[in-house]
Amino acid sequence: MADAVSGAEVLAVEAAATGVDVVVTVEGEGDGVGRKDDDKKEWTPVTKLGRLVKDGKIKTIQDIYLFSLPIKEYQIVDFFLPKLKDEVMKIMPVQKQTRAGQRTRFKAFVVIGDHDGHVGLGVKCSKEVATAIRGAIILAKLSVIPVRRGYWGTVLGEPHTVPAKVTGKCGSTVTRLVPAPRGTGIVAAPVPKKLLTLAGIQDCYTTARGSTKTLGNFVKATFMAIANTYGFLTPDLWAETRFEVSPYQQWSDFLAKTAKRA
Repeated sequence: MADAVSGAEVLAVEAAATGVDVVVTVEGEGDGVGRKDDDKKEWTPVTKLGRLVKDGKIKTIQDIYLFSLPIKEYQIVDFFLPKLKDEVMKIMPVQKQTRAGQRTRFKAFVVIGDHDGHVGLGVKCSKEVATAIRGAIILAKLSVIPVRRGYWGTVLGEPHTVPAKVTGKCGSTVTRLVPAPRGTGIVAAPVPKKLLTLAGIQDCYTTARGSTKTLGNFVKATFMAIANTYGFLTPDLWAETRFEVSPYQQWSDFLAKTAKRA
């Protein structure tokens, strides 16, 4: 298992299948050649949700989660969550047998979070390491989910742990998250510990079964367990729900206008 390193650092990946050393500089490093135009480009939304976000009609990302609106543009997540940090969990070579021989590509696993209740996971396969990492970061932003946090025992201070015992499964790997007292820390293997830290969970016990050495399934199972924190109804959510109009319906007149073309 490769150690988790920052996506903004220079990665040295030894591809055992090819027998060569691959050195890549991820975006944000280097001399910036060829990136000046990208920085100057202004985001032009192409979806209804993007138009509402850029025009200020939707104030928070919680409004998007409330109505389960699919996010198709990663700039929407950047707009609401500018403090996201990414971690490259692993880069592994994968091969496909063809008539001409073996075709080697690189698969990147990236987790992203703001240490305050939002976390995402992205997996991307590409011919080049840099392209795989960049694509995985984008997919991680598109898959950002809210993390529900709770208390162990007395309800004092800020929420610090998972609200209840939750389980996630991927392949043969099963990850279980158990609430822990304040000050316990995260009792977990390096892979789920990194994910829980980015999610903003301070104290948590974990158990894992199955083939945890398969990092891809291990991190996916942990991600599913975190996602399940909002998958059940607890007594504190028994209050009567006030149904509101969807943003698409509320701002239908605005969306009906033809977007101005530059």
